[in-house]
Amino acid sequence: MCRWPTSCQIHGNAPLTPPAPNKPLSMPIPHHLLYFEPTKPPSDLLPDGTNPDHSPGEPFVRRMWAGGSVLFDSKKPLLMDNSRAVCLEGIRDVAVKGKPGDEKVFVGIERRIAALNKDEEKAMADANGQLDEILALEETIRQRLWMPSDVEFGPANIIERRNIVFMRERTPEQAKEAVAAAKKPGKMLKPQHQPDFHHTLRPDAQLLFRYSALTFNAHSIHLDPQYCQTVEGHKHLLVHGPLSFTLMLTILQQQLAKEGSREQIKSVEYRNLAPLYAYDPLKICGRKADDQKYEVWAETPEGGIAVKGTVKTEKV
Repeated sequence: MCRWPTSCQIHGNAPLTPPAPNKPLSMPIPHHLLYFEPTKPPSDLLPDGTNPDHSPGEPFVRRMWAGGSVLFDSKKPLLMDNSRAVCLEGIRDVAVKGKPGDEKVFVGIERRIAALNKDEEKAMADANGQLDEILALEETIRQRLWMPSDVEFGPANIIERRNIVFMRERTPEQAKEAVAAAKKPGKMLKPQHQPDFHHTLRPDAQLLFRYSALTFNAHSIHLDPQYCQTVEGHKHLLVHGPLSFTLMLTILQQQLAKEGSREQIKSVEYRNLAPLYAYDPLKICGRKADDQKYEVWAETPEGGIAVKGTVKTEKV
């Protein structure tokens, strides 16, 4: 049951419980990012606060969110109707790129989100916490949801791909050099078009903390300024890759609503090209590129593209 926080009740006229919707609502895009994150205890995390499940291991101990894609099946959206849903996560592919001694490992993580069927609901209830029965159920779900193609929905409502790049550890001297370089203008990719709409904000440490908490993300690059500088070689806290992704989709959906458009997001592909830092102005931009196709991007204070994406929509 959801209840309003105490601070909302000081006037005595706020309802104790939000009113129930008249019918089940579709999960808003991209709120799936808030669900199904691993809830590992701190003792199971890597020294930088990240999940070890996808890590290739030493010497590739630094990681960044390089981009990804999301497909939404509008014919069977994930409903917020108090039923159970499941996320199947697996590694779709791995690639090693770069010169010897400076390699980077790119890991493609695929997440398939779907509602549990009645048999799975019953099996979960019958398992009663028994590990062997839970593992058997997980294998059944895996066989039902995983598809040979990464664009084939099958029973899934949402398919998300996360591209994570793993890099070698930096020495303290290399970290200092990287911090100095980050404070100077460097090479950048400039936008080729003017935006049709945009919004500027200045993300601060509080926003990054709150997004980390919502997504159960303990990565130190978003929380610890000293770690960012001395270990990773960044001038300040980094804005989360999925946060910039969330902002781009939010601004686009607000623009579609403002225009009275009967379009909804069908698919998104995006790449993170440059870091975005806390307290720097962040400009979120978008433009209509074609019928049911939009370009979205995030600009650094210098006007370079830090994140760029392509969104395809469909009529509803």
